Amino acid sequence: MASQDHHTVASNNTHFDSEEKFRYELAKTVTLTPELYEKLFISPKTPVSGDFRTRFGNPTPIGVLGFSVGVIPLAISFMGWRGAGGSSVATTTVNVFFGGVLLFVAGVGEFLLGNTFPMMVFFAYGAHFLSYATLFIPWFNAIGYFNPDGSGIGSPGPTDQTATFAASFAYYPLVMCILSFIFLIGSLRTNLVFVIIFIFATIGFGLGAGAFFHLARGNIAIGTKLATGLGACFFATGVLGFYFLLALVVAIMELPIPDIPVGDMSTVIKAKRRGVVKEE
Repeated sequence: MASQDHHTVASNNTHFDSEEKFRYELAKTVTLTPELYEKLFISPKTPVSGDFRTRFGNPTPIGVLGFSVGVIPLAISFMGWRGAGGSSVATTTVNVFFGGVLLFVAGVGEFLLGNTFPMMVFFAYGAHFLSYATLFIPWFNAIGYFNPDGSGIGSPGPTDQTATFAASFAYYPLVMCILSFIFLIGSLRTNLVFVIIFIFATIGFGLGAGAFFHLARGNIAIGTKLATGLGACFFATGVLGFYFLLALVVAIMELPIPDIPVGDMSTVIKAKRRGVVKEE
C-alpha cells in the first residue's frame, strides 16, 4: 500500500517522501511547555527567529556533563581524598577537553539557539577550565616563570617565587567569585538546582582566593583549610551537575518514570519586560 511507502498526515493532507523529512516536519509542530523548556535549556523560553531549536540537538546536557566531569576530579585533588593532590595537575587534560572543549561546544550551541544566559555561563566556565589547565602546560610558562631555580623563561632568578605566584594568582579566583555571583543573580529565573550550583561556585572561588592570599603570606595551615573548603564546594557543584544531567536525560528520553524535580524558578520570579516604545 502507498501508506507503507510514504507518510501522510491526515489532518492537513501533507505528503512526505522520507522518514527523515517526516520527523523534521513533525518536530516543528511540537511546542514545549515553558516548564519543560526551562528544564531542558536552563533558560526561560524567548521568541527567536529561525528553526534552529527544531533543527539542532539540545546543547545543554553537553555543557552540564562537561562541567561535572571536569570539576569533580579537580575538587577531589583539593580535598586530598585518598592521597590525591597536586592542584589537579594529573587531570589537566580532563580540564582541557571535558571542562574546556565541551563547555565551549555547548556555548556555541546555546548561541545558535538564542539562549543568551546559558551561553555566557558555558563560555565563561569553559574559559576558566582552559585557563586553569594551561597553568600546568610548560608551553605557556605560567608556573615555569616562578620556578625557584630560575630555570623558567624570563624568570627573575634563583629565589623562591612561590609567594609572588600565590599572591598574583589569588586575584583570579576573586574575580571568578564576582562573576559567579553575577551568574547567581541571573540564575534566579532558571531553576533551584542551578541557583545552588552558583551559590557553591561563588563560595568556592571566594575560599580559593583566600587560600592563595594566606599561602602567599606563609599561613600554610589556614591556606590548606581554605583550599579544602574550595574543593568541598566545587565537589558539591559537580554532584548537583550530575543530578541536573539525570533530570535532563529523563526528560529528553521520555523515560516512563517520574520527572526528576529541579525546582522551576521562572514561575516564582516573574520576568520584567523592558520593551522600548518606538517613536512615531
